[in-house]
Amino acid sequence: MTEAAMTDVQDLTLDEVRALLADGIASNAAFDGWGDDARDMAADAAGVDRDIARLAFKDGPVAIIDAWFAHIDRAMVAAVPVEQAAAMKIRQRITALVEARLDAAAPNREALRRALTILAMPQNAATGARLGWRTVDAIWAQAGDTATDYNHYTKRATLFAVYAATIAAFLNDDSEGHADTRAFLARRIEGIMRFEKWKAGMVKRGENMPSLSRFIGRLRYPAV
Repeated sequence: MTEAAMTDVQDLTLDEVRALLADGIASNAAFDGWGDDARDMAADAAGVDRDIARLAFKDGPVAIIDAWFAHIDRAMVAAVPVEQAAAMKIRQRITALVEARLDAAAPNREALRRALTILAMPQNAATGARLGWRTVDAIWAQAGDTATDYNHYTKRATLFAVYAATIAAFLNDDSEGHADTRAFLARRIEGIMRFEKWKAGMVKRGENMPSLSRFIGRLRYPAV
């Protein structure tokens, strides 16, 4: 790395350092774990001072995993731009985005396994849930979802469950091109679409049902 490039690296903000090092740390974490060694090796490779890297990730492995998950979320969004997603049916959008995230994580699958083990610890469970919710929120947003009512939450909760199950399948999938995981995901996405169709039907039927409050109001104040 040239002296000018090293100077540019040293001028980065801590957020920029986290973004710069996240993927490199993940590459090392498969062998060295999500700790100091993986962080320091990534810092050396990027020309970042180890003390700065230590400061950027002062909260330890969970902070590093957070940064890496954010990195692969960005890679996912970049792989399926809004214009491309707009030309797809909704199930195709969701499928493409989840598959893009799996593709982004695939080179560091063992690091992902280790990361999820850390996030499954009781003290990290809330952070793990937050990071998972952040991912499914990014997927629905990139897919064009603009719901702000209860649908906003039910869509994400349903996808959260599907995504978690898909990751479990992905970690144990040795098929070529992760074909088994893709087939698993396709079946689960089909289930989401059936649920959304059923939910929309229930809402529509509810709109056509007589209003109990209106009926009671008419009993109290009959029209003349």
